[in-house]
Amino acid sequence: MNRHGAAREASQLQRRLEALNEARELGAGALPEEALDEVLQVLERASSRRSLSADHTVVGFFGATGSGKSSLFNAVSGAEIATAAARRPTTSEPLAGIWGTAGSEALLDWLEVRSRHHAAAVPGFADDSTGLILLDLPDFDSTRAENREIVERMVGLVDVLVWVLDPQKYADAAVHNDFLAPLASHAAVTLVVLNQVDRLPEHEIRPVLESLKAILARDGLGKVQVLGASAVVGTGVDKVRAAIRQAAMQRLALSQRLAADVDRAAARLSDASGPGEAVGVKAGTRDRLAAELAVAANVPLVVDAVARSYRQEATRRTGWPVTRWLVRFRPDPLRRLNLRRAGERPDLNRTSLPPAGAPERARTDAAVREFADAASDGAPGPWRAAIRGAAREGRERLPDALDQAIAGTELKAGRSSWWWTAFNVLQWLGLLIALGGLAWLGVLAGLGYFQLPVPEVPRVQGWPVPTVLVAGGVLLGIVLALAARFIAGAAARARASAARRRLNASVAAVAQDLVVEPVELEISRLASFNAALKSAAG
Repeated sequence: MNRHGAAREASQLQRRLEALNEARELGAGALPEEALDEVLQVLERASSRRSLSADHTVVGFFGATGSGKSSLFNAVSGAEIATAAARRPTTSEPLAGIWGTAGSEALLDWLEVRSRHHAAAVPGFADDSTGLILLDLPDFDSTRAENREIVERMVGLVDVLVWVLDPQKYADAAVHNDFLAPLASHAAVTLVVLNQVDRLPEHEIRPVLESLKAILARDGLGKVQVLGASAVVGTGVDKVRAAIRQAAMQRLALSQRLAADVDRAAARLSDASGPGEAVGVKAGTRDRLAAELAVAANVPLVVDAVARSYRQEATRRTGWPVTRWLVRFRPDPLRRLNLRRAGERPDLNRTSLPPAGAPERARTDAAVREFADAASDGAPGPWRAAIRGAAREGRERLPDALDQAIAGTELKAGRSSWWWTAFNVLQWLGLLIALGGLAWLGVLAGLGYFQLPVPEVPRVQGWPVPTVLVAGGVLLGIVLALAARFIAGAAARARASAARRRLNASVAAVAQDLVVEPVELEISRLASFNAALKSAAG
């Protein structure tokens, strides 16, 4: 593949790395820190490796004691490296054979490889233009802990992994369980070499290779390239060289290695999260939450107070003037609850509603829990917990916020009605008529008492006019009072209904702010996480 193809692979890798980082950030707080830390390590390694020489392909030779790893390394590299290897201060240090020096120093510093040897050109394999670095690494089964640590670190850093096995221990569980199986996603940058085939009879070589391939298939590496070789007699060494040379010339090993790391990290996040999407917030569940919170916040009590306050004020404004003053001695229901009337500004933003008791708190908790459970249905376990946690966090602030919302709602209960003025005028007119009739009768009675001539009283249908005035005025007041009672009842119900709508809207706004929006945010975070994880997985 040309450099254009390599650039395209690098661009695609960049998008996947960005998506993986987005998924990691979105998963913070919901997924285990251990899984997130593993992903962060992959991202940091990828960033460091990509910032270093992209023109070099780092190939690591891994093997157990007695596998002939170093011998194969020397056979592939050439005699110059073999000579240098004999002078290594200790076998616990990695040895680097380098073809192409530009940029290799910083890369080897990052790999922590101190023993470096510029190798001579090998015809048909590598020269200074190849940009190839071969690493001979310590035995992974060494009894020295630092040797195994080096191997484990290099497994996560090199671009191409060459596993050198021998016919006696090719099925060893240590290499398969500890190294090969966990790297199943890295088949594209893995090469397995069965070394020392010269020790096998000719007719056993193919069956042993087939047995090794079957074991690798069980490890998830069924597509990995498997070669037989002998570093001693040179059998298969050219094929190993060709495979390594192809990886170096295509310039894809770096991107493929990091892409495999992204695959593995994305799978780790997927396992930590689990599959699934939340059904989300539905209108019905949102309405049920608001309705339950309204009951718990004493909205019915306030609505009833609005109706009673209106009826009381209507009686004070339209009742019979002789008795309406008694209404002043009855406390206003809204003032008792410290709720403002129309045109008034509350001195405090707290009501005098009964504090939430155990039943109200239980009702609130149940409503919030039911809402969160319904909205998180279908979400993976960690995300269900995150969604419920977001709902619970808002639930703690609900009582105070609901009380403030009710205190701040304009109830408009004391607003004057147009008919009050008309009834009030008629009531006073009726009272004046009755008082006029009484005064007339009083004058007539006084004249009779003092034995003065009593004038003839006009009559209407045989009834004395003063008597008619008294009876008419009183009857008018009674009729108006009864009519006002019925009208006030209907108007009070309308006012209460309007107040209920405004109070429910205020409660719904609090529920939206403290419960619904945090839950929707977590659900949206899950959807974005799944989308980012899908992009990261390619």
